[in-house]
Amino acid sequence: MTRFETMAEGLAFPEGPVSMPDGSVVVTEIARGCLTRIAPDGRVTRLAETGGGPNGAALGADGMLYIANNGGFSWETEGGWRPIGRAPDNAGGSIQRVDPETGAVEMLYTECEGRPLRAPNDLVCDAHGGIWFTDHGHRSGRTLDFGAVYHAACDGARIAEAAFPLIGPNGIGLSPDGGTLYVAETSSGRLWSWPIEAPGVLRRADWPSPTGGDLVAGLPGFQRYDSLAVEAGGNVAVATLRFGGIVVISPEGGLVERIALPDPYTTNICFDLRDPEVAYVTLSSTGRLVRMPWARPGLPVPPPPAS
Repeated sequence: MTRFETMAEGLAFPEGPVSMPDGSVVVTEIARGCLTRIAPDGRVTRLAETGGGPNGAALGADGMLYIANNGGFSWETEGGWRPIGRAPDNAGGSIQRVDPETGAVEMLYTECEGRPLRAPNDLVCDAHGGIWFTDHGHRSGRTLDFGAVYHAACDGARIAEAAFPLIGPNGIGLSPDGGTLYVAETSSGRLWSWPIEAPGVLRRADWPSPTGGDLVAGLPGFQRYDSLAVEAGGNVAVATLRFGGIVVISPEGGLVERIALPDPYTTNICFDLRDPEVAYVTLSSTGRLVRMPWARPGLPVPPPPAS
């Protein structure tokens, strides 16, 4: 098992870790509807009350936090936290902006061209003042919402659908040069990529891909992709459910490394802003944020603004 240090525990299904300039890490607590700041010494403080189900988080070049809010889950807690479906009081998904100094929460988007956002899951800020994000959709009985990828302006002024349909799109990230978008599908255990033609615009294949993207990698057996982070060298590190760990995939689709961790809901990873050979990982069913050494440098986030 991989060596790691527990930074915080007792969290209610932590997700969306974000390394902050002051050395702290901000996580979302999906089951508590809040953002939580964890200081380098392990001190835990409540940063903001977002309501719903704050899932993915990203730090923008403007210093603000951007949140993909799924609206809220129902939970099974015996033996650890486990989401089991949409919460009865789920009013829909959203993209929110949070001031990390004051905790003030601003609603940016709840729909796109009249279509409500269903369950935004994860997001990444680009170098052009925009946000790429996934909408995971919901499953209810025999009915499944297909998911999508969107691009939106950080100022709340514009949103557009970029790719559809996907089955449970989850993690999302950009290549080091900003020219490729990566998206992980949970249920299929597949990692997709698209070339970016222009800010907010993907080059999509008409056939045979159902997503318009290129298949980078797929997992054998019953393993499920969750959120991801990109290394400085271009590899994609994907948190992998049921396997309980991180799978590192090269841009060409080869397996670089499998890192086992003691939680079947290993959900997300980010790299330290100040030391890119340190990773923070959320072990969600056991309510922990852990810190671990990383074999290769991670990609700095957020990206520098485009010149």
